[in-house]
Amino acid sequence: MTQSRPNLFKRLQLLILALGPGLFIIGYNIGTGSVTSMASTGAAYGMMLAWPLLLSCIFTYILILVFGKYTIVTGDTVIYGYKKHFGKPVGLFVLIALIFTEAVGSVGVMAIVTQVTQEWTKPLTSSGEGIDPLYSTIFYGAILYALLWNGKQNFFEKILAIFVIVMGVSFIITMIMVIPNPKEIITGMVSGVPNEPGAFLLIASMVGTTMGAVIYIVRSILIKGKGWGLEQFKLEKRDAKVSAIVMFVLSISVMAAAAGTMYPQGIKVDNAIDMVRLLEPFAGKFALSIFVGGILAAGLSSLFPHIMLAPMLIADYKGENPNFQSTTNRLISLSYILLSLLVPLFGGRPVFIMIISQALIAIVTPVVILLMLLLMNKKSLVGEHALKKGENILVGTTLTFSVAMAVFGILGIFGI
Repeated sequence: MTQSRPNLFKRLQLLILALGPGLFIIGYNIGTGSVTSMASTGAAYGMMLAWPLLLSCIFTYILILVFGKYTIVTGDTVIYGYKKHFGKPVGLFVLIALIFTEAVGSVGVMAIVTQVTQEWTKPLTSSGEGIDPLYSTIFYGAILYALLWNGKQNFFEKILAIFVIVMGVSFIITMIMVIPNPKEIITGMVSGVPNEPGAFLLIASMVGTTMGAVIYIVRSILIKGKGWGLEQFKLEKRDAKVSAIVMFVLSISVMAAAAGTMYPQGIKVDNAIDMVRLLEPFAGKFALSIFVGGILAAGLSSLFPHIMLAPMLIADYKGENPNFQSTTNRLISLSYILLSLLVPLFGGRPVFIMIISQALIAIVTPVVILLMLLLMNKKSLVGEHALKKGENILVGTTLTFSVAMAVFGILGIFGI
């Protein structure tokens, strides 16, 4: 009996580490950007826009497999492969575009986390104003930086596993408490696009947070870091499937929670505080606390990868494995944390910032997909693993969908 428990724990630990790339993607993807987009969409349109979420998760699964296969077959990470085969300007464009969108995104993520913290802690402070966002930004930033200081990939995966579990349980419980009529969810899967200007931006932001280009690029880096080869193809497929399914379940949970409470009342989510304040009258303090716990876990699970991203992307461009303990990378990560002080110090609209950043990611994504499509059709590069006709149709359809979402993002940004 005493031996079976350690063995069971060891097996569970090995399973979590085996799904490391998937956990990283879930932790990064389902952050406050995703919560903001899904809650805003559910509050504004109910379940009418569930269909782009479902499609984006299906397409994400396809792209995860394709990008992962490229790294497994060639041994190259994605941005390095683009630089190698298309030239330095192309590699630099992808690198700079992703670092810029992630920097903007990290500002919005931290702002939402701290504003939610302030609203949640109002009853706990004598002034009734809650913890000042500046103090909570410094607190969260210090914790994340301390975790990053001496950590390595396996350690990061364990931390993200904790965040993902807390987030997942919180959102699913909240959805069960306030879930709309199942008929509404099914109707949302087949409905069209609402004839309103704001719908385009919300659709683009949903897709941007679910199938943004950085996901596939970072997963490529993680796969190389784990040393996966051809014999791990089955493991890669399982990892990709778990990622896509969990992303859909958690995202639809947040959308359904907003659709079941705010949408019937005609209430829209305009800022981070609304996401907390407006839920309480419908679901009660207990459900509110669970939902807030999910938001905080989502924010931290997203911020942790955010402060790691720039070093990872730069290492990808150089064709190296990232060393998070180098002085340069520690300073880069610190700069991301310092950027998050902008909103507490100078003000801003974090929900709008997050939606814009997710829409910008949706615009960059088609370029990244097109370049990979070209590489995976070069038999001189990938040999027998080149995309077959059916796979080309699937990736081509995914590319078309991403272009449509990019157009939606541009129209939405300009208010069309």
